[in-house]
Amino acid sequence: MSAEGARRFAQYAYPPNELGYCGPPGARALLDGAATDDIATRARGFEGAWSYFEVLAESAGISDPLDVAVVDAYWVGSELLEEVDPAHLVRRLEERFRGQVGGSWRGAVTRAAAHHSFQVFEVYPWAAMLRSGRPPGPAVSVLDRCRIRVGVVVAVDGEEVDVVCRRLVWDGGVLAETKPAAERARWSAGGSSLIEAPEVGDPVTLHWDWVCQVVSPERAHHVTDRESRTRELAGLSPAGPRALGRRTPGPHAGWCR
Repeated sequence: MSAEGARRFAQYAYPPNELGYCGPPGARALLDGAATDDIATRARGFEGAWSYFEVLAESAGISDPLDVAVVDAYWVGSELLEEVDPAHLVRRLEERFRGQVGGSWRGAVTRAAAHHSFQVFEVYPWAAMLRSGRPPGPAVSVLDRCRIRVGVVVAVDGEEVDVVCRRLVWDGGVLAETKPAAERARWSAGGSSLIEAPEVGDPVTLHWDWVCQVVSPERAHHVTDRESRTRELAGLSPAGPRALGRRTPGPHAGWCR
């Protein structure tokens, strides 16, 4: 079991677990970075993410589904994603999500990817709800918060930071992105965190209202590029150049999402 992989998993899995959306009760245990054995045990209770970890590890010939390279590939993106056969992934997901309705993943045998963005935009039913003409507010909010996005820290206030990000909006046909705007996010809860305090100018990844990591511009690129590809292939955004750029400490970072 990879202690580094267990910690990385916890960095991204804590916010939806705390909100009660996935995983077993007791999310606070994920913030104990020293208890990696317990985190690894809890990770198996995240049935959706664990399915992807297993497929990624098997496809890459890695024995541990919690290897940090596997965990990074799922949450952030890496070349390991190219090792996974899309049709094989869809078959595995059919085993896992047999009774789940909605979504477009069953027809994604040529485009499926073992990445969190595929789970968000194709497996979950929210995008299908948008296409069905239902009121877009709830679905867009979940899609925007549930995806892994990138922002730039512009202020630090105790256990919270102000981060400049782009938000998703639905124009009736595609998901577009707003101009960068500031929002408040947490990086620590009650004195417990899995990262050091972010600094102004840091590019960070976010999940729901939580700062998962301080990342390099290259890792920020992986996040934004993979999500853009997922949405384009799913027909949720127009194909075209992706706004990817360099780390910028101000509020107009080209890649901040």
